[in-house]
Amino acid sequence: MKITDKLQQHKEGSPKPTFSFEYFVPKTTQGVQNLYDRMDRMYQSSLPQFIDITWNAGGNASKLSQSSTELVSTAQSVLGLETCMHLTCTNMPREQIDDALKEAYDSGCQNILALRGDPPAGPASSGDDNCEWEQCAGGFRYARDLVKYIRDSYGDHFAIGVAAYPEGHPEEPSDELNMRYLKEKVDAGATFLITQMFYDAQNFVEWCKAVRDYGIDVPIIPGIMPITTYAAFLRRAQWGNINIPQHFLDKLDPIKDDDELVRQFGTDLVVEMCQRVLNSGYVSHLHLYTMNLEKAPLIILDKLGLLPTEQDFTNDPVSLLPWRKSLAPNRRNEEVRPIFWQRRPYSYVARTSQWAIDEFPNGRFGDSSSPAFGDLDLVRYSLFRQSPKKALELWSTPKKIQDISQLVIDYLQGRLVCLPWSDTPLNHEVDTMLSHLLTLNKNFIITINSQPQINGIRSNDKVHGWGPKDGYVYQKQYLEFLLPRDKLPSLTAQLEGNEMMTYFAIDVNDKLYTNHPEESKANAVTWGIFPGREVLQPTIVEKVSFLAWKEEFYRILEDWKSIFIKDDDKESIDLVQHLIDDYVLVNIVDNDFVNNEDQIFNLLIRL
Repeated sequence: MKITDKLQQHKEGSPKPTFSFEYFVPKTTQGVQNLYDRMDRMYQSSLPQFIDITWNAGGNASKLSQSSTELVSTAQSVLGLETCMHLTCTNMPREQIDDALKEAYDSGCQNILALRGDPPAGPASSGDDNCEWEQCAGGFRYARDLVKYIRDSYGDHFAIGVAAYPEGHPEEPSDELNMRYLKEKVDAGATFLITQMFYDAQNFVEWCKAVRDYGIDVPIIPGIMPITTYAAFLRRAQWGNINIPQHFLDKLDPIKDDDELVRQFGTDLVVEMCQRVLNSGYVSHLHLYTMNLEKAPLIILDKLGLLPTEQDFTNDPVSLLPWRKSLAPNRRNEEVRPIFWQRRPYSYVARTSQWAIDEFPNGRFGDSSSPAFGDLDLVRYSLFRQSPKKALELWSTPKKIQDISQLVIDYLQGRLVCLPWSDTPLNHEVDTMLSHLLTLNKNFIITINSQPQINGIRSNDKVHGWGPKDGYVYQKQYLEFLLPRDKLPSLTAQLEGNEMMTYFAIDVNDKLYTNHPEESKANAVTWGIFPGREVLQPTIVEKVSFLAWKEEFYRILEDWKSIFIKDDDKESIDLVQHLIDDYVLVNIVDNDFVNNEDQIFNLLIRL
C-alpha cells in the first residue's frame, strides 16, 4: 500500500500519531542477516506504518555488498513489511534507475523516496537541488527530474517522497529558492515530504506554516534522529548544518563523557521536541532514523506513548494467518504453507518466489506440479544464514551428541535465538509441551519443529490465536525430530496400522518410511473456522514438500560441517557427519486433535 494511503487510512480511524523507521544497507552479509532479524523484531514489537531503506547500488566495493533493491524485496516478500526504497540519481545512468524501479515494482514496493544524492565530488550532503554538477550521461540532474520520470514511467503506482530541509539546504542559502524547489518537486508528482533531521522544534513549526502558506499541501513527515552519544550528536548536526538549541547544549555538555546519561537526557530532549511538533497540528507521523539500532527509537516511542496497545496488536493485519503474509504481488493470495519451513521463512519464500500463485491449488505454493520445488539453487544463499564467525559465536564447536541436544535445550529455553535449522526465535506456543521437548532432547532425540494440539481456542487468543477475532482455531499435535537410526524399527513397528498417527521418516540417502495414505496429497495440521468464510488451512504436511525439506535440511548440516573443516576441527566434523549418517529425519502428526494426551511423546519415550 502507498504510504500516503496508509497515513490517510489511519488518520480516518484513529487520532493517535504514527511512525516509521529508516535503515541503511549493512556492509557485510552477516550484517544484512542481523538487520533482517532486527527489522522483523522491531516490527513485531511496535507495528510501524512502514520502513524505508537508504540507497546503495551494491557491488561497488565488495562481493559482499548488498543492494537496496535486495533488502526491499526481502522486506516486502519475506518479512511482509511495507517498505519505501530510497533512489538517487547521482552517478546513476537511466538504465540503472529503470532496473531499480522495476525490481521495486516486481517486489510489490509502492513507495519511493526520490533524491538527487551527493555530488560526485564536493561536500558530503544529502542535498538534492541546485548544485552545480553535471549529471551522469543519460541520467538526471535534479530530484524533481527523477520524480517526473518515475511518474511518467509508472503513473500512479508509486507514492513518491522527496527530501525537505526545515533549516535550509546546505548548498542553497535562499529560503525562497528552497521553497520554490520543494514546490517544483511536488508539482512534478511528489506526494509526501520527509525532512532532514532537526532539533529546533519552534523553527520546524514555523517552517511547516511557511510550507502550507506556499501552497504545498502533501503530508510532512519529520525526520527524527535519536541522541545516543555526545560526539555523534555534534557530528551529525555539523554534517547537516543543523541548529542545536542552547537548552540541548546546557543539558548535554556537562555530561558529555557519560554515554549512559547522554542517552537518557538526550532521549528526554528528543521526546519533548517530538511532542511539540505533534502538538503543532502540522504533522501526525514521525520518521525515526534508527542508524540500524533498536533500543533508542523504541524508547522514544515508548515515552511518547506511541507503542501499540493490546487492541492495536489485535487489529494488526499481519496476524490474519499463523505466519506473516508476504506483500509481494504474486503471493498476496497465499494462504497455505508446508509446516517444515515454519522457522525458515527466508528459504521458503526464496524457493517459491518465482512461481505464479495460480499454478497451485488453494492459493498455495510448493505443489509437486512445479519441477522447481526440489531446486535448492534458488535458496543457496540462505541455506545457512550465519557467517562462520557468527555460527561459532552462537553454537561453538560441539564435540558430542550431548552438545547438540544442549544447543536445542538452550533454544527451547530462550537462551539461543536461532539454530542452524531454525532462523526465528521460539514464542510461547511451545510452553504446554516444553517439558516433553526437553526430555526428548536429553534422550538424544533432537527436536526440530513442533506445535501443540489445540481443539477450538478462540482466534483472539494471545498465544495461539490468528485470523479474524470472532472465530476458532484448531491444531493437530506435530513433531519433527532427528531420531537415531537404530531406534527407527521400533518406531515404525509401533506406528504400523495406526490410523490416527501418521509419519514420514527419511535418511540422507532418500530411504523413505511412511504410513501416510498414498491417495492423500496433504494433511492439514492447522485450520480455522470463521463466520462467513470457508475453512482456512494455513499449514499442511505433505510428501513432496517433506522431500524438498529433507534436501534442504541435510544441506544445512553439510554447511555447518564445512565451518569446522576450515578449522580442521575433526571432532566437530565427525559429530555433524554422525548426525548426517546415523540419524533419520522424522515427522509425526497426531490426527486425534480432541485428545489432550501427549501421544507423540508417550510413543517416543518408550523407544
